[in-house]
Amino acid sequence: MKKTERQKTSPSQQHPHHAHMRRAKNVARTQAKAEPMFEVRRSRIHGKGVYAMRRIRKGTRIVEYLGERISHEVADDRYEAKGDDGHTFLFVVDDDTCIDAGVGGNAARFINHSCDPNCATLIDDRRVFIEAIRTIRPGDELGYDYQLTWESTDDPEELALYNCRCGAPQCRGTMLDATPLDRKKGAKRRR
Repeated sequence: MKKTERQKTSPSQQHPHHAHMRRAKNVARTQAKAEPMFEVRRSRIHGKGVYAMRRIRKGTRIVEYLGERISHEVADDRYEAKGDDGHTFLFVVDDDTCIDAGVGGNAARFINHSCDPNCATLIDDRRVFIEAIRTIRPGDELGYDYQLTWESTDDPEELALYNCRCGAPQCRGTMLDATPLDRKKGAKRRR
């Protein structure tokens, strides 16, 4: 029997002999070529918006909402000094913490409100994620229901700053939650 001389190959040319190694190599190659999930561009709703660049399946965590983590008191002071024009990048995490995406934030801050949302927010271990609640087609603008909190004693002129411009057929005309916070608290006490 005649021995054949093996050809020498570089490690990058070698094909992994374990199936999981081949899969990992293929996944890495695919991810390197993958199209970005979304992009930020001008929105018909308001200022900038976030648009799907490819199909995003229901249940996909699209992006984490990032920014400076601050107390509610700092948030109030910061935006009181700015004047209330109804435009902030604040996200309430819990009773102690807000995320101000106006400082160190990412593209998530440009996801606009929608009364017919294709996304929802999810708080997991004090981190905020935007998740698809239905399959989103390429070119669709991402949106979630802001459900901004308010109280029935708030100034109607200030509340008018939160008018909705989403254009959905069932638009409720506001980015505010349907029920004021003080009425929700009162309903919980009566139970």
